[in-house]
Amino acid sequence: MKFCIISNDLHTVRNFRGDLLNSIAAKGYAIHILAPNIELYPEDQAYFQKLGFALHSYPLQKMGTNPVADSKTMLAIYQQLKAIRPHKVLSYTIKPILYGTIAAYLAKVPERYILLSGLGFAFQNDQSAGRFKYVKRLFNQIFRFALSKASAVIFQNADDLALVRELKHLPQRIPTYIVNGSGVNTEKFAPQPLILDEKGQPQPIFLMVARLLKDKGVYEYIAAAKQIKQRYPAAHFHLVGWIDENPAAIAQDDLEAWMAAGLIQYWGKLSDVRQAICQANIFVLPSYREGIPRSVLEAMAMRRAIITTDAPGCKETVIEGQNGFKVPVRDADALAQAMQHLIEQPAQIEQMAASSLALVQQRYEVKRVNQQMLQAMQFVTD
Repeated sequence: MKFCIISNDLHTVRNFRGDLLNSIAAKGYAIHILAPNIELYPEDQAYFQKLGFALHSYPLQKMGTNPVADSKTMLAIYQQLKAIRPHKVLSYTIKPILYGTIAAYLAKVPERYILLSGLGFAFQNDQSAGRFKYVKRLFNQIFRFALSKASAVIFQNADDLALVRELKHLPQRIPTYIVNGSGVNTEKFAPQPLILDEKGQPQPIFLMVARLLKDKGVYEYIAAAKQIKQRYPAAHFHLVGWIDENPAAIAQDDLEAWMAAGLIQYWGKLSDVRQAICQANIFVLPSYREGIPRSVLEAMAMRRAIITTDAPGCKETVIEGQNGFKVPVRDADALAQAMQHLIEQPAQIEQMAASSLALVQQRYEVKRVNQQMLQAMQFVTD
């Protein structure tokens, strides 16, 4: 029996789905991974090859809708699936969902699963004119067709499922499941002590880890940081992430200006975010929409207080007032108020950090989540 996962990035397969693939391999399945540009990730290649997983590369233009490039993507995936002949395929991230699922259908793969780990740019952008209107219409048609060919669709929160149903993208006959995110390995992301001042109180050190996109709330984080730095100069703000080709990416000039002004300590892109989490006490993600944000779960597992938004996916990670605070989307003032509250009530940081760990152990531990994934994909579970 063969299992194939189709992704747009080999490194994220290791980071986000590695434990899941190990669980499937333990059931006797041969694992095949389809991802673009695998030669750019020698460490990840070596890791998977050591496990005996087969790697296959395919061409992918991550951003944009070039019909020629996208047709080549689907054809390449189809040809590889015909050769591999897997019994089950799992596609995640948008283009693998679109073209991987259709290719798997054409290649007569018996079971085709989709993981919708969040609804991104095409769902969040309100533009409706010009080229974007055409692109969105085309996307909706392909997306609807791909979902209609799935054996099941797996969501990470109920809001995403409701929206896809509301937009009539998903036929009622297709089974759906909701899982608690990607889960987090609580052995790898183990609890760490908070950073204390000379009085033994947690210091006001904030951290945001995300792709540097407008809809991740980067500008709100910076606006709140400006307010807080004026009132509390001892507060520190860290930022981990990178700028990519996404239409919602922040401007490089803005990032450089924030660093020059001393607003943030910028870490760049990290292959291991644990070092950054260890250097902060409060994790902040002011995102506009997520599946279940893995970055927040990692911070929770390492005993950090959380400030996030009341947006779909984000709101599931916080019990208000227990392990953190939820603020309205796009509201930098409310974000600053939540930060100020923890600066003025530092004892709450310790209490919330402990609650974060308890919550992640109860709901989001990776073994629990992977059991949900295995059940959704019709594996016999323990």
